[in-house]
Amino acid sequence: MALIDNGVYVHGRRVETPKNLDETYRSLDAHGGIAWIGLYRPSPQEVASVAREFDLHPLAVEDALSGHQRSKVERYGDTLFAVLRPARYRDEQESIEFGELHLFVGPDFVVTIRHAESPNLAGVRRRMEALPELLSMGPEAVFYAILDEVVDGYEPIVAGLLNDIDEIEDQLFGDSDDDALSRRIYELSREVINFQRAVHPLAGMLEWLRRGSEKYRIDEELQRSLRDVLDHVIRVNERVDSFRAILENALTVQSALVARRQSDASLAQNDEIKKISSWAAIIFAPTLVGTVYGMNFDVMPELHWVHGYPMAIGAMAAFAVALYGVFKYKRWL
Repeated sequence: MALIDNGVYVHGRRVETPKNLDETYRSLDAHGGIAWIGLYRPSPQEVASVAREFDLHPLAVEDALSGHQRSKVERYGDTLFAVLRPARYRDEQESIEFGELHLFVGPDFVVTIRHAESPNLAGVRRRMEALPELLSMGPEAVFYAILDEVVDGYEPIVAGLLNDIDEIEDQLFGDSDDDALSRRIYELSREVINFQRAVHPLAGMLEWLRRGSEKYRIDEELQRSLRDVLDHVIRVNERVDSFRAILENALTVQSALVARRQSDASLAQNDEIKKISSWAAIIFAPTLVGTVYGMNFDVMPELHWVHGYPMAIGAMAAFAVALYGVFKYKRWL
């Protein structure tokens, strides 16, 4: 069902729970107060119905239908249109799941349109209904409560990312697979960048709302709540910026370590080649002498000479010792 929850409130208390949008419009006309309509993946017809009833701007309606919007807030006359990017951390996959929440906030209504399962606004509604004095402050109070819920949902993500970064730092100087670690650093960097895109615009949005508080006569208590949410956003932004810098440094260090390991492996391989080549040369010299004197010729110098055999053996040994000395001097052996 697209209509998740629906209520009409007077002086901060729910007076009606209409079963459909048409009943909501009639109840709002009869009782006054404010209507809080929660929609989940509504059809174009349902969004069009809300747009006609509350005179929503066509551009905002188009954004709400299409989805995949960046975080932003815009004002169309007396109506605020906001796009928020709630998120949650999935421990099993060690990844961030992003949602999308569209809000229309007018003088006597709040319409929330969710395109994903998060955030669970039922908790926000219960808390607001438990504080009728806060809910009686109007749609702006609902808007700020939802903002606070979305921003509070970022804290577990920060904790999850911090834990992932700690694991990467432990693996960085360990015996982990280089390819797997580089891939994980890159994937986590992508997660942090996407999270950054969801969080960064909020600071400007909240500052814009804060500047307009007096113009639109927002209650002082709500203004304090707004400043508190802004402080939380600034802290999250600072942490996310530091995470991105750490991961960039980690990727640089990982690249340097991989290059060093490859260089060490290459040097070790060169040393082995040098040793093999040296011993091959040492063995080759006596073999060459032995091969020459092993040829089957009748007429050959020193063949019938009494000192021929000792001379050949001596030449073999001399060549071998000389080559060993040369290679040892050059540190090939």
